Amino acid sequence: MDIILGAGITGLSYALYSGSDDWLILEREPEAGGYCRTTRRNGFVWDYSGHFFHFRDDAIKNMILSGLGDDVASVVKHTRIRYGDTLVDYPFQKNIHQLPKDELIECLYDLFSRSAGTGTGFRDMLVEKFGKSIAEKFLIPYNEKLYACDLNTLDRDAMGRFFPYAEPEEIVRNFKSGSNASYNDTFIYPRQGAAEYVRSILGRLDASKIRCGASVAAISPAERTVTLTSGERLRYDRLISTVPFPQLLDMAGIDYDRSIYTWNQVLVFNLGFDRKGADTFDHWLYFPDKKYCFYRVGFYDNILSQERMSLYVELGFDSDAVIEPREWLDRVLCDLKSAGIVSAEQHLVDSQSIIMNPAYVHINSRSTADVEARKRLLADSGIYSIGRYGSWCYCSIEDNIIEAKSLAGQLNTRQ
Repeated sequence: MDIILGAGITGLSYALYSGSDDWLILEREPEAGGYCRTTRRNGFVWDYSGHFFHFRDDAIKNMILSGLGDDVASVVKHTRIRYGDTLVDYPFQKNIHQLPKDELIECLYDLFSRSAGTGTGFRDMLVEKFGKSIAEKFLIPYNEKLYACDLNTLDRDAMGRFFPYAEPEEIVRNFKSGSNASYNDTFIYPRQGAAEYVRSILGRLDASKIRCGASVAAISPAERTVTLTSGERLRYDRLISTVPFPQLLDMAGIDYDRSIYTWNQVLVFNLGFDRKGADTFDHWLYFPDKKYCFYRVGFYDNILSQERMSLYVELGFDSDAVIEPREWLDRVLCDLKSAGIVSAEQHLVDSQSIIMNPAYVHINSRSTADVEARKRLLADSGIYSIGRYGSWCYCSIEDNIIEAKSLAGQLNTRQ
């Protein structure tokens, strides 16, 4: 039997593509979905932070959409950056022509006079690729708020295809063309929230094989068993884990260098107001300035064409931070008013706070090499670790489904 740890998108997708009914999913939370869960309350639709599906694989797109029905929004993304007292189109590096003239000149001078470097860190890459001014005006402060760490502890390519690279000539051409194309120009979003992605997959699975509220205390690779916190022991032929990779190693009693596995936490506030706010059509805004406690604010009301303002607000913290959401709510509301997003005439109707821990993993060469090596060893004991946290990587929801489908195909061919 295959035992699958985690009923998030990745675990459910593995079960879907396994080609067998001989599987059992263990999920410690009271419901399936992982971070892909939704709260629907008082007319508001809120996720555990925004989860927007950017399809590249037609087969996966058709599979997901066929289970959603017609209640889906197809959105052409519009995002901007709050820079000083103005708004600049995202990505910053392609829209420096929207800055005041003196700052544009600074950015252009540094962009075309930069020199190649030998730095190995993400911060080094930003300066070497875009010049000191572009890096220091947006790229460095924003990502420091997001990742809550020294950016040079991350690999140069820590964000992979998700980072909006642009060559100098492309930046200059954009002064006239205004093209801000990126991997997620358009996205699909169910009007009832991201939990509908999960529901679409769940509708194809045997719900009796998903045990929620089942938390794993220990794994014995030698005996091929998992022990639940209840004391129950279950034997597996193959164990498919989607839990954070360091957590898997802990449960399996495997020693490792903890210092190479780092991550951030994200505190999410979902906020519902009695009326619309500023006249904006943005889907989300970025905030590099450290005077604002949040790094990003998203507008569910603009995505879903709702009549009342509905926001998600994200704050980054390091992994050791003790976060008390109640102590941050007043600061968030104050900063939203200072940024001109919320006015004195608007009143908060409902709110929700969520702590994502881990949120974004910190990708570095040591952790990447360690994950790859340990995955090969774990496979000898029938243990396979997949997903954003199981593979300790930066990826999309669709990437998780692709990885789960690929593993299922590989294991099926070995039978």
